[in-house]
Amino acid sequence: MKSNNPNDASPFSFEEVVPEPEIKWRETLRVFCQNRMALFGLILVIVFIFVGLFGSFIFPADPFEMVATPLSEPGVGGILGSDYMGRDVFIGIIYGTRPTLVIATIASLVTVLIGITLGAVAGFYGGIVDNILMRITEFFQVLPPLVFTMVIVAVFSTDIVVVILAIAITTWTPEARLTRAEFLMIKEREYVMSARAIGAQNLRLIAKVILPNAMPPLIIAITLRVGVTIIYEAALSFLGLTDPDIMTWGKMIGLSRDFFFDAWWSVTFPGVAILLIVLCIALIGDGLNDAFNPKLRGR
Repeated sequence: MKSNNPNDASPFSFEEVVPEPEIKWRETLRVFCQNRMALFGLILVIVFIFVGLFGSFIFPADPFEMVATPLSEPGVGGILGSDYMGRDVFIGIIYGTRPTLVIATIASLVTVLIGITLGAVAGFYGGIVDNILMRITEFFQVLPPLVFTMVIVAVFSTDIVVVILAIAITTWTPEARLTRAEFLMIKEREYVMSARAIGAQNLRLIAKVILPNAMPPLIIAITLRVGVTIIYEAALSFLGLTDPDIMTWGKMIGLSRDFFFDAWWSVTFPGVAILLIVLCIALIGDGLNDAFNPKLRGR
């Protein structure tokens, strides 16, 4: 694009040196939709989200209320039976869906935000900035994340905000390393050098040029991170390190673990819920990986 200003030293606009995203999003969506297992996982996740949003309106009840004889079998003490306190297992699963998904989603977003920010800064600036941030990353990486999370929650509080921050603080390192690797590779490409040559500022280069082209592997990592976070939340709930006034799937398993041989359903069904949601998220991540992979699209 020619400049109307004869004194303008650059005959090009910033937008012209920024290529279209390397991944054709429409084609990616088409390939993803052809993956039946990924679609199956997506449908089930949508069902879980629907249950989390509207389950309490469809089945108004108190998940902590004793409504049947303790240890009643499925079909006798409710659809999925009752636990050792006579609480309805089905209602517990319905009401446990929302906090489980909310904690996992928000914690994953905070985790990814920390990881992408630190990884982008390290990969873009390099040098001493990269060395310092990578040493910090290595420090957190050698700590057992689940144990570290448990310590933070046990020391401070079992409040839901503390739980979310504890999970995010201890699990951001994989996203940081992945983002750094993508930035180190992309920042040397010609269109990035061209954008820099015509005066694009560093923040604009990071946000408008490099990050959009680094998103495909990051989207996959974000998807899988949600599943991992659900497992972390379930482990904390199982150990009683979450808010006692909030019913979650992990809490249901933890409270009934001593009665497994007397009432297997009170442990098995919440465990199946955790297994299903994590498996479905993994299927979605696998489908995204196939869709974003140029070789699998015949390119």
